[in-house]
Amino acid sequence: MQRTVLAPAKVNFILDVVGRRPNGYHDVAMLMVRLSLHDRVRVALTSGGDIVVNCPGLELAAGEVNIAARAARLLLEHAGIKTGVTITIDKRIPAAAGLGGGSSDAAAVLLALDELLGAGLSRGELQSLGVRLGADVPFFLCGEMAAWATGIGEILEPWRGLPPCHLVLVNPRFAVSTAWVYQNLGLTHCRHMSRIPRFPERMEDLAGLLRNDLEAVTSARHPEIAEIKERLVEAGALGALMSGSGPTVFGVFAGQAAAEAAAVQLARGNGWWTAAVSPV
Repeated sequence: MQRTVLAPAKVNFILDVVGRRPNGYHDVAMLMVRLSLHDRVRVALTSGGDIVVNCPGLELAAGEVNIAARAARLLLEHAGIKTGVTITIDKRIPAAAGLGGGSSDAAAVLLALDELLGAGLSRGELQSLGVRLGADVPFFLCGEMAAWATGIGEILEPWRGLPPCHLVLVNPRFAVSTAWVYQNLGLTHCRHMSRIPRFPERMEDLAGLLRNDLEAVTSARHPEIAEIKERLVEAGALGALMSGSGPTVFGVFAGQAAAEAAAVQLARGNGWWTAAVSPV
């Protein structure tokens, strides 16, 4: 038995860090948006008790250090079922890129295994398991195109005011550690409060929402972030922002043709990975 699930990427239109907890976790307020770019995750039940993760073309963390393997083990233990699991990930989302690829893959494993095992877990139960794997995982289980996330990212409120838009993703082909970024975020950068944004009426209003408290940390070490933002605006983006802890930067475009042309233009001559995508 096997099940294939699409695992979408995400960007953060807003990422406010509002405080730091005694346990080291940060309280955030984020406007998160799912994208048409996705990994393809195939989960199969096997005999025995081993959990194996394959990802052609990418070297993954060994054993159950890998978040997809951890997701499988967590659900099996929660359901009280012993079986082997093989997970195969067709990776299209760049790794360690601020696009939530690993978290989305973990959410896909939870969804696939729940169906394969007939566990019948509710969305809330899956999200409770997901937050134990990573703060972004519950978002990928909520089923919404966009959501306002608070707490450490696990408290979600649907946000259905996103106007039609197109994005260009630009990744400079190096990885950034989310843990490193948060460790180097000074508390003076943290906001004391952050409110859910009003629905934008125009594309310019949507671009005006963009902000990310983590961008200053990553861009101080990697000046390519600022260069990419500048190039996106020169190519016609109404606004540009680093997603998550980076290093991927996205630009907001009003039309698909303009976004696709910009993606081609920015891929030339610099080795950057680019993609024209849309919220889904």
